[in-house]
Amino acid sequence: QMQLVESGGELVQPGGSLRLSCAASGRTFSSYHMGWFRQTPGKEREFVTAITRSGGNTYYADSVKGRFTISRDNAKNTVYLQMNSLKTADPAVYYCAATFYLTMSAMDHPHSYAYWGQGTQVTVAS
Repeated sequence: QMQLVESGGELVQPGGSLRLSCAASGRTFSSYHMGWFRQTPGKEREFVTAITRSGGNTYYADSVKGRFTISRDNAKNTVYLQMNSLKTADPAVYYCAATFYLTMSAMDHPHSYAYWGQGTQVTVAS
C-alpha cells in the first residue's frame, strides 16, 4: 500500500498563488507516476495534471495550463502543485494520486490511479 497525504490547501484571493504538497510513504515513490485531481460537490473528480516517474514529462488540463506547475522530489517522496493566478473556478478539494502505469489515453481518468490521498481544500475568495 502507498499512503498519500496532501497539505497546503487554504483560502487565497483571486489572482493569488498556492503550493500544495503530497507526501508519499509505503512504496517506492520513484516507481510511480503521480497526478493531481480536483473535485467540487456534485461533480466528478477532474484531472488537473500528471507527472512521470522521473519528472521528465508533465501533462496538464487545458483549464490550468500556463497557471499550474507539477513537480516532484523523489528524494523527499513528495509531489508538488504550484498554483498561480488562481481563479474563482479553481476552488475544490485537491487530491494527489499514484499509478504504476500511465498511458496517454487514460492519464486523466481517476480509475487509472491506484492510490489516493484524503484531499486538501482550496478556496478562492476575496
